[in-house]
Amino acid sequence: MIHLYGRHTSYNVQKVLWTLGELGVEYQHTNLGGAYGGLDTAEFGEMNPNRRIPVLVDGGLTLWESNAIVRYLATEYGQGTLWPLDPGMRSHADQWMEWAVNSLLPAFGGLLWGYYRTPEPQRDNAANEKLQRRCERLYALLDDHLSRRAFLAGDSLTAGDIPAGTSLYRYFEMGLDVSKPPNLMAWYERLMERVAYRDNVAEPFDELFGRLDF
Repeated sequence: MIHLYGRHTSYNVQKVLWTLGELGVEYQHTNLGGAYGGLDTAEFGEMNPNRRIPVLVDGGLTLWESNAIVRYLATEYGQGTLWPLDPGMRSHADQWMEWAVNSLLPAFGGLLWGYYRTPEPQRDNAANEKLQRRCERLYALLDDHLSRRAFLAGDSLTAGDIPAGTSLYRYFEMGLDVSKPPNLMAWYERLMERVAYRDNVAEPFDELFGRLDF
């Protein structure tokens, strides 16, 4: 059976949990990291020498790095759904996964850490304002792209929606006054209609507020 390791409040773990939920495969989940601890054990170090989450074990295969895990699950268990059979659509899904990690995550992740996870006296407000403006430009790019399609790679959900889509709940719920362009919001509403998204991404993350230690 598939076994996923990593705390459920981690953005990167949520990407994998959402993927597993969409695929409907059976799995076990062990919360590790943050308040759960466990990353410094010898056993975890053997699975991931970086001692970071998530880690996925599927039979004799052990994987770390969340996008690699999402791709593996989509190709192994989601051929024709999360991983399109059409090479062009599949390439578009892959490009949006790359865009999310290389363009969106530095801005969104920086804002989440710089604003939400940093205690207020330690915040760099000027830096956070720049990050928020950068996020708004990137989400505006998504809004324009989504004006012509329902999901990032076409008319159905693919692995390409997972990394960027996972960011939306926290972006809208971290307490900042952010722009909400219409096509982006329509996509967000489509994601919120999915049980796997609501169960694994749209959940409280209050334990992270003002916490830099995990």
